[in-house]
Amino acid sequence: MKYVIKSIAVIGSGTMGAGIAAIAAEKNLQVVLLDTDSEIAIKAKKKILDPKYRMLSNIEKGNNIYVGNIRDDLIKIKDCDWICEAVVEKLDIKKQIFSSIEKFRNKNSIVSSNTSGIPLRAITEDLSEDFKKNICITHFFNPVSIMKLCELIPGTTTEEGIIETLSNFLREEFDKGVVFGKDTVNFIGNRIGCYFMLRGLHEGKKARMNGIKIDEIDAILSKPFGLPPTGLYGLIDLIGLDIMYSVGNNLKDNLPTGDLGKDFVNLPEKELSLYNKGQLGRKTGGGFYRINKDTSGEKIKEVFDLELEEWKKIQKFNYDKDRNIFNKNTKISDFAWEVIGSTLLYAADLVPEISNDILNVDRAMKWGFAWEKGPFEMLDDFDPYNILDICENKNIHIPTMLKVLETSGEKKFYNENNEFLNINGEYEPIY
Repeated sequence: MKYVIKSIAVIGSGTMGAGIAAIAAEKNLQVVLLDTDSEIAIKAKKKILDPKYRMLSNIEKGNNIYVGNIRDDLIKIKDCDWICEAVVEKLDIKKQIFSSIEKFRNKNSIVSSNTSGIPLRAITEDLSEDFKKNICITHFFNPVSIMKLCELIPGTTTEEGIIETLSNFLREEFDKGVVFGKDTVNFIGNRIGCYFMLRGLHEGKKARMNGIKIDEIDAILSKPFGLPPTGLYGLIDLIGLDIMYSVGNNLKDNLPTGDLGKDFVNLPEKELSLYNKGQLGRKTGGGFYRINKDTSGEKIKEVFDLELEEWKKIQKFNYDKDRNIFNKNTKISDFAWEVIGSTLLYAADLVPEISNDILNVDRAMKWGFAWEKGPFEMLDDFDPYNILDICENKNIHIPTMLKVLETSGEKKFYNENNEFLNINGEYEPIY
């Protein structure tokens, strides 16, 4: 069946829902924006219209958005081609919303959830088989108007036409970079990104015992590897320790048996202490970093010493890229291997579990986490066979895709002909 998207219903008018509605309105699509209470949706629309948030190029585009409440206005979704659920990340609430959607929707409409990590199969388990054919996940990254990535996740019975229509629409109308994942916990970007962050916190504890402080750790885990300047702790300040705590609990419950990430799902003791006292990051005025004023009133950036439990002025550290860093015998190189090296190995072992190919994985990390290069591009930079030697010397499990590369006899995951190595050890064109 051929699907066309000219109108959208967004259920949930929080940060993500409002962001999705704003992009649709900007593209002159008709939008129905609903929440539990009309006042909540009205407030969200006011924010969309507020010039300081820069969500619309012209305030008149706000006329494309109708706001209402789920109780009285859900019937309006019957006229919408795409219905996007963007409510709070709680399974029971999402299941209630989908049950209601099934009663009112047009049978030919596309329906998606904007969950960041709840498996689609859990959301849809009580729905009719006919309805499931029209459902998938559209995982936008925050802020929706800025972040390029949208992960598109089908269910086991989702019609191909649904995925094809949405992927084309998201690229052409929403200007998104679409990656195709599978219905696994945290999908692609957050599966790898959260491993990096949670593993980083645990290795950071060891690094601090070796005299490497938080501000130096962030200098190591940024520019040298083509990661954003926030590094590790700065990134978690941006996201929020409360979010990381929740993410860890979700991973604890849903990671498959034997997954490397299971050892790092709990916040370390010092970070858990910050969480418990509400020192969560930027949203609370400070987490690992804060902006303070000195006696002259000048703004200064401070870092929190987790061991001494006191604020200190940050120090500047400068580390450059070094493709041989993993082969050096220093506390810096050892730390980098345990965080970055292990993250690359983790990613290399997740194909085809989370996606059918390495291209989707690399794009997810570049478009969703602003990495300069994806994990497999980074492995190419560090020489995959050098990584294999390190694994053998350290008696580390060889990940799936490194085995595929070694067996194929090829040298890199990407070649000079604009091709990438697939799961069968053969090159195919980058699409």
